[in-house]
Amino acid sequence: MEEKKLDVKSILGFVLIFAVFMWMMMPKQLTKEEQAAKAKKEQEAKAAETAKKTPPTKVIAAMPTDSTAGDSAQLAKLRGTLGDFAYSATLPSAKENFTTIENKLVSLTIANKGGYIVDAKLKGYEKIKKGSGNLVELIKDNNAGLNIKMQTQDNRVIDTKNMYFEPVVTKSGENQILTMRLKAGADAFLEYQYVLKPNDYMLDFSVRSQGLNKVLNTTKPADLEWSLKSYRNEKSATYESRYADLRYEYEGDKNDYLGQGKDKTETVEKVSYIAFKQHFFTSILLTDKPFAKAELYSDNLVHDEKVDSVFTKQFRATVPLAFENGELNHKMNWYYGPTDYKTLKHYDRNIEKIVPLGWGIFGWINRYLFIPAYDVLSLIMSQGLAIIFFTILIKLLMSPVTYKSFLSQAKMKVLRPEIAELNEKFKKDPMKKQQETMKLYNKAGVNPMAGCIPALLQMPVFYALFQFFPSALSLRQEGFLWATDLSSFDSVYKLPFFIPLYGNHISLFPILASIAIFFYMKMTTGDQQASAPQQEGMPDMGKIMKVMIYISPLMMLIFFNNYASGLSLYYFISNLITIGIMLVIKNYIVDNDKIHAQIQQNKLKEPKKQGGFQRKLQEMMEQAEAEKAKKK
Repeated sequence: MEEKKLDVKSILGFVLIFAVFMWMMMPKQLTKEEQAAKAKKEQEAKAAETAKKTPPTKVIAAMPTDSTAGDSAQLAKLRGTLGDFAYSATLPSAKENFTTIENKLVSLTIANKGGYIVDAKLKGYEKIKKGSGNLVELIKDNNAGLNIKMQTQDNRVIDTKNMYFEPVVTKSGENQILTMRLKAGADAFLEYQYVLKPNDYMLDFSVRSQGLNKVLNTTKPADLEWSLKSYRNEKSATYESRYADLRYEYEGDKNDYLGQGKDKTETVEKVSYIAFKQHFFTSILLTDKPFAKAELYSDNLVHDEKVDSVFTKQFRATVPLAFENGELNHKMNWYYGPTDYKTLKHYDRNIEKIVPLGWGIFGWINRYLFIPAYDVLSLIMSQGLAIIFFTILIKLLMSPVTYKSFLSQAKMKVLRPEIAELNEKFKKDPMKKQQETMKLYNKAGVNPMAGCIPALLQMPVFYALFQFFPSALSLRQEGFLWATDLSSFDSVYKLPFFIPLYGNHISLFPILASIAIFFYMKMTTGDQQASAPQQEGMPDMGKIMKVMIYISPLMMLIFFNNYASGLSLYYFISNLITIGIMLVIKNYIVDNDKIHAQIQQNKLKEPKKQGGFQRKLQEMMEQAEAEKAKKK
């Protein structure tokens, strides 16, 4: 038979597929205009930080100080602009003072001006590197803001972010209560109330007003505007940005996210929470009564990690706060804490769904199998060893599927000489050749699809694990062997230059995983080539598989160089175990002579009843053959 060669079109197809895949993973390059606009924004942000003269200071309760709004001309101008709310500018609290409330988990500093948090620290987590002593700060240096925009009866606009609130700290049991009041008169005010409980990341937050119906236009809702420019907290800004996005729940229990990329916007109705999710940390606004709608915005700030190394995302949300009987009265919550599945699940508010564990069966596998199993292992051993034993456990559970796949390949390999005879005998009649091949499979009791089904069964596990490891907070800043952080890349050598797609460092675990994949594919490709019959007019699958032997490890090497080393460790150990299992099956379990004898016995028996798919395929081929004979 004439040898089929791998044609140029097939090679070109693989190259194009690989190029498209790499292009999808490559960060978007900015145009010159976008770069100029970005540079201008960064300069403005730096100028704002430099202009800030009074840093937040920790106090238990803000003490009255001299007013900074004493100038009569300025006060008159302010009163003309803001009406009765100018009363707040005459209060002793109308100065850049700050109040701090804290527990064992979080420390929150709230400013008089705007009445919102200007510093939010998580006490149990350090940024970038373990041992640095720098706590993770979700809010600092004016990277976040809260504003309620209201309209007066004479159509003027009031922005609470520019107004001074008066703080009062009280206690209720172990709960710390901070009440911030923006006064418009002796008995008229807008009030924010923060309630921090012990050992809790979640705050109670309420907005209410009193006596403002004479000042404000209460027929239109006030607009609550919340924004956050998320700080980088991990070793790789690009990798962290990939898992940072704006997520929300709407219409009861539906969950979605805004997506990656530049200037993403969405308007959603009946929203019950909005999460400004970073990779391992998140800020969430929840409401007891769903917001009628939410206008959401997200922008990716990491385009070039060499330049964009401070911030990852810009988030913004605007929601309406309706007046009831002429007043505001809304109960909400803030969450400032880790993006950890178990921690978020504890609140029973569906916020654990912001953790990207995968949809459908993939999320089910992670939630009910992988997370509980890995939690048990990580309690009794280090994170690196937990990954290894976790991998062994999964491979043992999947070993029956591996056995079925290898057994199917062995049966096809035994039948290859007879299939080759049919190819030669009916080489001028492809339809007849297909019919006789199907009859041979049926008589021998071999299902040509049996080798594909086990591979398909492993796909949900593969994808679930791909989602599981990047979401595992327990891996963050935990070392193993040369890797100092299993949630980030394991750089063993920093390159003096930058390679597109690959980066400026060499990670060792992806190299080991690529080598293991190469040898695994080398083993399986030999058996597949031996078992796969060559079809007339079709590309030689054996030669295609030879190309894939080199493409797959190369993709692994490039794609995972900047991924979590814990994920690369899993794939390395997984492929080593698979190679071991296949060697045991091949040398000690599967006997080709016995398989051949069994197939010969099956041929002597009554042909096995065909399945629905095989029967339908056989009928279609027979009909086509009949039509062909009729035309002749």
